[in-house]
Amino acid sequence: MEAIWPGSGSAVSGNTPFALYDNDSSFQTDAPKFAKWCAQRLGYPIMAIELQDSQFYACFEESITEYSAQVNQFNIRENLLSLRGQATGSNVTHKRVTSNFAENIRMSEQYGTEAGVGGTIDFKSGSIDVISGSQVYDLNHLWSNVSESGKAMEVRKVYYEATPAVQRYFDPYAGTGAGSYNMLDGFGWGDMTPAVQFMMMPLYADMLRMQAIEFNDQMRKSAHSFELRNNKLRIFPNPETNYKLHFEYILKEDRDNPLQVQYSGSADVVSDYSNVPYDNMEYQFINDVGIQWIRKYGLALSKELLGMIRSKYGSIPVPNAETTLDGDTLRTEAQTEKENLITQLRENLEASSRKMMLEADSEESTRLQEKLNKVPLPIYIG
Repeated sequence: MEAIWPGSGSAVSGNTPFALYDNDSSFQTDAPKFAKWCAQRLGYPIMAIELQDSQFYACFEESITEYSAQVNQFNIRENLLSLRGQATGSNVTHKRVTSNFAENIRMSEQYGTEAGVGGTIDFKSGSIDVISGSQVYDLNHLWSNVSESGKAMEVRKVYYEATPAVQRYFDPYAGTGAGSYNMLDGFGWGDMTPAVQFMMMPLYADMLRMQAIEFNDQMRKSAHSFELRNNKLRIFPNPETNYKLHFEYILKEDRDNPLQVQYSGSADVVSDYSNVPYDNMEYQFINDVGIQWIRKYGLALSKELLGMIRSKYGSIPVPNAETTLDGDTLRTEAQTEKENLITQLRENLEASSRKMMLEADSEESTRLQEKLNKVPLPIYIG
């Protein structure tokens, strides 16, 4: 059997399937060395190796991309929450990603809309004409069909309240002269002028009086209130005059749309696992620990490829005998080696995850505290 492997590799550039590392000088230097090392590990020069240098280079390239994929998959799981919403054009390969609360804040903004303390949904204003003697008003009919082209809306606030208690607490007939009026005008009270002696009372007394007036209204009067069901407004008490009633609302399609653009700038942002901007690692930036894994995985790929070639025929005839080829054995060994290497790499990555490192740090702190608790305190003699 004539050896196809000549004993040394040829030019690397242009001899790999995807040419991912044609411009990487470290890859160009190491690829022929890798080919020679693999051939020797597979039995050369004692045994003929039915592989060409380009096939070794292909295995080397695939091994690097597999290592890159495993590490990047781990990084995506670790950093997706921090990267979601960032521009996809920002390559984060070989870069440190700092944890932040951006996605948590964006999620909380949705709760802010419901709680009325912020959010990302635009609140709009509307109004209807209240008619004396009419208590029920269909806001969808009176406003949505006219101003929102029939879009479903959700009323969030109705500006229909009783006269503030403070206006009734300050008796407009208790003024004591022009001086009192002029002084109170400076506070913006206008003609609702309290007596001067009220100004000298402590603030808590004012609060107690206003609470008493509001409680009296609830007990003895028909309180100003409203009932809102399915955007049908019922107001209490029955209006005695005509006036305009204002309210705030949101459009349901704005609130329920899960595809709202919540980020400034481009819409091309990280949304899920598929578009996180991690690229294949540059070989020149991989440390020696990673390179050793790449070599072993590349050797397993080369062994698998050699096994496939030798499995084409189970045996070959020789003078007065027959030689059985080891293709199936090589393929089985290669598959086991690949699985072991992937498992080892994933375990190492998981051990370095943010969660595991925080747990280890917490455990170390606990053990250290236990040691410190056993150290006797010094005795001071004064």
